[in-house]
Amino acid sequence: MAPFLPRMHLFEIDDQTWFPSFLRARVQAALTLAWTTHVPILQRSSPAHLVAKLLYSNLKTTVRDYVFIDFCAGGGGPTPSIEKHLNAALGCSPAPSPAAPVPNGVSASSSPSPPHPSYAAVAAAEAPVRFVLTDLHPHVDDWEKAAALSPNVTFEAGSVDAAHAPAELVGRYKAEGKKVFRLFNLAFHHFDDPLAKAILKNTVETSDGFGIFELQDRNLLGFLTCCLFGLGVLVLAPYYALVWRSPATLFFTYLVPILPFVLVFDGWMSALRTRTPDEVEALLRSCGAAGGDAELARWEVRSGRESFMWPVGSLNWIICVRR
Repeated sequence: MAPFLPRMHLFEIDDQTWFPSFLRARVQAALTLAWTTHVPILQRSSPAHLVAKLLYSNLKTTVRDYVFIDFCAGGGGPTPSIEKHLNAALGCSPAPSPAAPVPNGVSASSSPSPPHPSYAAVAAAEAPVRFVLTDLHPHVDDWEKAAALSPNVTFEAGSVDAAHAPAELVGRYKAEGKKVFRLFNLAFHHFDDPLAKAILKNTVETSDGFGIFELQDRNLLGFLTCCLFGLGVLVLAPYYALVWRSPATLFFTYLVPILPFVLVFDGWMSALRTRTPDEVEALLRSCGAAGGDAELARWEVRSGRESFMWPVGSLNWIICVRR
């Protein structure tokens, strides 16, 4: 369905500094569940699993050439789940979790050089894909938990601005011979046009690909999906209040229903802020990246929509890579 309204850059409650951090954590946890939950019969797969399949199918044999950096990871979001599904698709068995997370740029150990170059080639072909969590406002406590569960997930403890990615961050992986692929999971709609252009400019100048993945549409089905999500919160709140050991979750769901209200309201605002692939490509082509039109012509934009729950749940995706 084509958008029935022009894009509107309205505000979301969860973005506001006055919104209590406890409630923001519960909202972000609910959004992570929306990404990672797979209900048999109702859903083909979780949205995070779909993202892994899309990365695998679009990048094909080059997928291991990349390090995937989530530039708006929040509390972790779907990225740890995407890592698990993508490496499973590549046939990489989960390695034992480290005793403690190893910060980026620090090697836990070094191995002797293999006796023959072909061994190195084989090792590279079988190596798991790595993912890095970053954000302008780091959630180190949450990221440490994610990193402890998988040696293929690391994080940047300092603040990272997607419009001005630290040269050391990108250069670290370039020095290893890796390409950098930026992830924006349920995030790109938060940027107004000037900021979105600045982020795309920095991406073109320093990275080799990016992916934009959204769970909402700027159409009637998108608004209906948000309403159903709010109903799901009302149904599942007792279970997650028990899992989170948080009786306050019940209070702010039923007695003072802030959580379902914010999730539905912000979902509607997100839908109005979401860009179509054509709108993203227009920003890309006019972002003013170094190299001008010749450089931008090297970037190929692919996009689509994948259903994860009929008839309303859809993952909208844009994957762009340098040829």
